[in-house]
Amino acid sequence: MSATPILSLHQVQLVYRALPALQDINWQLLPGEQWAVLGPNGSGKTSLARILSGQAKHYSGQFERSPALLQQGVAYVCFEQTRALIERDKKLDDSETRADASDPGTLVRNLILAGRAESPGFHDWVERLGITHILDRGLRYISTGEMRKSLLVAAILSEPALLILDSPLDGLDRATQRELRAVLDELMHSPGSQLQVLVLCRQLADLPPATSHVLVLDGGKVASCGEKSTVLANPVVDQLMNPTLPALAELPPPAPRPYTIDAGTPLLQLRGVNVSYGDLQVLKNVHWTFGRGQHCAVSGPNGCGKSTLLSLVTGDNHKAYGQDITLFGILRGSGESIWDIKQKYGQLDNQLHLNFAQGMKALEVVISGFFDSVGLYDDWGDDQRATAEQWLAALGLSEFARESFDALSFGMQRVVLLARAMVKSPAILLLDEPTLGMDGPHRKQLLQAIDHIAANSDTQVIFVSHSVGEMPACINQQLVFEPRDDGFEVVCLD
Repeated sequence: MSATPILSLHQVQLVYRALPALQDINWQLLPGEQWAVLGPNGSGKTSLARILSGQAKHYSGQFERSPALLQQGVAYVCFEQTRALIERDKKLDDSETRADASDPGTLVRNLILAGRAESPGFHDWVERLGITHILDRGLRYISTGEMRKSLLVAAILSEPALLILDSPLDGLDRATQRELRAVLDELMHSPGSQLQVLVLCRQLADLPPATSHVLVLDGGKVASCGEKSTVLANPVVDQLMNPTLPALAELPPPAPRPYTIDAGTPLLQLRGVNVSYGDLQVLKNVHWTFGRGQHCAVSGPNGCGKSTLLSLVTGDNHKAYGQDITLFGILRGSGESIWDIKQKYGQLDNQLHLNFAQGMKALEVVISGFFDSVGLYDDWGDDQRATAEQWLAALGLSEFARESFDALSFGMQRVVLLARAMVKSPAILLLDEPTLGMDGPHRKQLLQAIDHIAANSDTQVIFVSHSVGEMPACINQQLVFEPRDDGFEVVCLD
């Protein structure tokens, strides 16, 4: 007698923002099988997970669940969950009405326990993943890796029948990746466990070794499905996961800049900079000179202080005042405004991407870079349109200029945002985890585009990434956060 499926999908279809997200999905998950869902950006993995987790209810077709799945439910750990939690805390922040002027928001301990009493299992997991020291911190004050670990422990302790992990290793440093790989292997191999794990992967290298079966999605349809060895030998899958990258074109002429920078001075210079929050010292005696012709990679483990450093040089952190920080030849705090600083940067980060205004064409998104706006609210002219079109062409995206930004895959959106960052010919292109959330081919496309910019313009690059080996070829300076007994030392390697 065959085993009863944990779940079965029959002719499932989902429409999202008037576009088909999933079409004719037929799939079942049997006990003892270890499945992964594989596909590039925009393939339908997240849409499938939203149906399985109950977040998407307006689908057609049949979704049958086993009694255990109906009773114990599904836990879904994804990046969007992190964004929603932090945005909620921001909205509820009441720092202005508190005597200590500080609202920590949701504590890690409370997120994990979700109203449950502390148990031996709770203590075992937080110690195993090394997050005991952050239990009483607010979610807004922990690193990407710490948040990922916290959400994973919370999901495990909720004792679901199915645990869905969306790209669980994305954006994590090497040590944290090793930790989570070991945990994932343990969860998928636990004898007698009632927990079923489903991993969503953007690239072949992310498939867990314990995976026995793979469902491959392409454009919302099943491209291949079955045992891992058979699926990975399918030439259709190989072509899907390793497509030919679009050709890059000549960069447009630089846009006129409304400022000048003394050619004889470094763009950025920090001397003996220190930053503390209460008893926690984040940066200690940092010395960094970012000179002409340099392209710098900033690297270090999750939570080491990279974001704090960036906030000092972009003008967002008030702790820059009173310190020896010179930005574009001007000592910080000597009369320049934050907008004087920001107009010299072109920025691309995950927060900008996730918050970007909806309902815009790709071309309009690029034009918004002239105004540093998340959306397009100002009048623009033919010259700006022409420059935006030239940047899309330079990065291999001409054919998508009139497409809706929302309809593009996540990876293509990220390249469009790179064009947006460059339309005003910034002095510095600041890229904070730019490949986070991207599949393999789009990562390669983005890195090639960054090298194209570095080689053919006078814009200098600052590239921040946790991932080892994910660095543009143009990098000729490294700023490394190296662990010490009392925190991290920032070492500059020219």
